[in-house]
Formats: sequence, structure tokens, C-alpha cells
Amino acid sequence: MTSPVRCAVVGTGSWGTVVAGLARANADVVLWGRNAEVVAAINERHQNPVYLEGIALDPALRATGDLAAACTGADVVVMAVPSHGFRDVLRAAAPAIGAETIVVSLTKGIEQGTLARPSEIVAAELPARAPGHIAVLTGPNLVREIAEGQPTASVVATPDGDVAERLQQLFMTPGFRVYTNPDVVGCEIAGATKNVIAIAVGAAAGFGFGDNARAALITRGLAEMTRLGVALGGDPLTFAGLAGVGDLVATCTSDQSRNRRVGYEWGRGRPLEEITSASPMVAEGVRTASGVVELASRHSVDMPIAAMVSGVIDGRSAPEDVIGTFMGRAAKSELHGIKP
Repeated sequence: MTSPVRCAVVGTGSWGTVVAGLARANADVVLWGRNAEVVAAINERHQNPVYLEGIALDPALRATGDLAAACTGADVVVMAVPSHGFRDVLRAAAPAIGAETIVVSLTKGIEQGTLARPSEIVAAELPARAPGHIAVLTGPNLVREIAEGQPTASVVATPDGDVAERLQQLFMTPGFRVYTNPDVVGCEIAGATKNVIAIAVGAAAGFGFGDNARAALITRGLAEMTRLGVALGGDPLTFAGLAGVGDLVATCTSDQSRNRRVGYEWGRGRPLEEITSASPMVAEGVRTASGVVELASRHSVDMPIAAMVSGVIDGRSAPEDVIGTFMGRAAKSELHGIKP
């Protein structure tokens, strides 16, 4: 009899908790978290009251505050940690992660300073890991809808086809359809940059602009994402798929989107610090914007929307200047920077 897959999910935030629940249908899963109250609530009441209030969790889902214990013996380690803490947590977990263990990132961001993507951090901190054993799970993943069992589709990206199929089977449920894609670079760049674009779209809504402005920002934001992804070696087709336009549309249009909500409140005049401190959940676009812009600059990629968002976050521009600056740019071809 084949032993069940052992999966450790590192991070008890909303997305980590939901992915643990998805994998629990196909594997033996343990969740690791820092917050002792959340760990206790998952084990004793089968709830995550901080990040998923009102959602009942699988009673068989276990949580622990011991990182080494969670990762020891795991066939798959899922990193559900925000970008600013990703490296430190992975470094602490590294001694307990086996040489053949598959590491999956759920993080949609870029590390400040190094500008490293999560998969690059995994490769640096676990240098013996085969590239095919480093993967990304991404797509239009509005967490509460998935937690409620509503249907959606996502992508698991890794260059190893066999590993991709194993992960596909691990995460797929009747309500969560998983596709495979070998393009790790494109999927990660799409996941990081769409959060920045969503802030701009939210700000436009906060200013009172309508659907035309939203559609223009989403479409031109997609062009920016694609330019950067292709410059870094990503496949342009990735940006036409779930990791690209799929995730971008969901993040830019849903009231559940943290990044869109940050932009919206900005547009209504609330200070950034006040907005971000009001929720325990991280809006990755706030931390990622400057890194995306710096990465684009290094590769001579034009990303005006991302640059405007970064300027507001850094205090170099006012939120109300975003749309005016965008509309006042020099006239260009729609395919500028994409078509040779």
C-alpha cells in the first residue's frame, strides 16, 4: 500500500490555510504558524479566527508552532509566507527539509533589496535542490471564495513535467482545477506585478472614475506585466493565461482584493499607513512596487503605471496625480515594447 503524501504548509495566513485544506483531500497535511492562538484554534476548534473567520476547517488538519517538526519528513513543503519574511522563514526551515522534497511557493511578490523572486530565494537557500523541485502555485485565488468551495482554476509552474503532475494531483479538488505550466519566471512576475496594477485600479475607483478607466488600466497593466516577464525570460503566453490576465482581472475587480482595497482607500484620501495597519493581512503590492520598478529599470522595461504607484508609496507623488500622469504620457503604439 502506497504511503500518503506528507505535506507541510508554512504559514497560517488565509491563503496558506486554504491551500492546506485543499491538499488535505489528497495528503497528510500539517500547518506551521507563529501565532500560538491561531495554531490552537486550528487544532481545537478547527477554525482560523484571525484570517478566515467563519470558515470551518477539516478536523483532520493539524497545526504546530514547531517549524522543524512540520517540515521533517515532508514530501512537499508549501511556503505561504509574505515576501518580506520568506527568506528568513525558509532559512530557519532549511535543515529540516529533505534533499528530494518539493518546495512550492504561494508568494506573489519580490524581495526588497535583492529583487529576487520566491523561486530564486528557494534556489539560493536550498542550493542542492533540483530546479524541477521548485514550483509555484498561482492564479485567480480570491481566498474566501475558494474556502467556501466556489469553483476556480489555478496554475502550478515547474520545469519538471512529472513534478508538475504530482502537484496537480495534490492540489486539485472538485472545486479547484489546476493546470500545469513550465514557465516559473512568467508566473512569478505576473503574480507580483498584478498586485501593483490593482492598487492603481483601486485608486481610480476611489477617485470616482468609471469602467472605461478601469478597463484601460487593466489592459495597459497587462502590457507592462508582459513586457517585464518577457524581458526576464518568461513566455508571453503565460500572461494570456490564469497566472496573467486571470489573476489580474480578479485582483483588479474584486472587493475581496487587498491590493485593490488599498488603492481604493487611497483614492478616497486615507493615508497609506492607516490603511495597511487596519488589517492583519498583507497587501503585497505595497511592498513590491518599488522592486518591480527597479527590476524594470535594470532591464530597460517601460512600466509607467507601476512607476506611478511606486512614486505614491514612496511619497514622491500624490495619489490624485496617478491618472493625470498616465493620461498625459506621450502617444505610443499599443504594441510598444512587446512586438519586435
